Amino acid sequence: MNVRVIVADDQEIVRTGLRMILDAQPGIEVVGEAADGIAAVELASRLRPDVCLFDIRMPGMDGIEATRRLAGPTVPDPLAVVVITTFDLDEYVYAALRAGARGFLLKDAGPALLAQAVHAAARGDALIAPSVTTRLLRAFADSGPTAAPRQPVEPLTDREEQVLSTVARGRTNSEIADELYISLSTVKTHVASLMAKLGARNRVEIAMWAHETHRIRNH
Repeated sequence: MNVRVIVADDQEIVRTGLRMILDAQPGIEVVGEAADGIAAVELASRLRPDVCLFDIRMPGMDGIEATRRLAGPTVPDPLAVVVITTFDLDEYVYAALRAGARGFLLKDAGPALLAQAVHAAARGDALIAPSVTTRLLRAFADSGPTAAPRQPVEPLTDREEQVLSTVARGRTNSEIADELYISLSTVKTHVASLMAKLGARNRVEIAMWAHETHRIRNH
């Protein structure tokens, strides 16, 4: 079954380009477009797509607020949002991820990475542009909330600590399996356990927690 995507960008030429790229990818279908954040939220609420691809700078309501309304911490049934922008600015990345985005890409990412991010978001994984991953996640420890990070409901096992570190460095499940010499299903089990223990809804929140608690300061 195809991954159903909606695209929101205030520039028609960008929307058209993204639609052409995504529709050309196997297993992806663009089911709607919006030219501003308000229309994007309405469209996403009505169509319930598998993935929303939102630009950050949009009239009416920007991509950050649109993301928060569809995927924020208080949303009972959040949608998967990937934010895409021309601006590699930390403040945008922080805001998008804190708003609940499952991915962050630059518009020059290319078709392969764009498709990868959409598929990752649909699976519940997260993909952030490689150029910003480590830098931005490390900075969460300094720029995030001043409140002490929440403690896990149960202590993490040694293996979960290892998986935590790899997730926080932006590794995919396949890369984690190769790096730790464990099966893909075992990786998924550990990631699910981490989400449960940390109260995290996705891999981005796992990575944010790891950086906020200075778990991977040496990377």
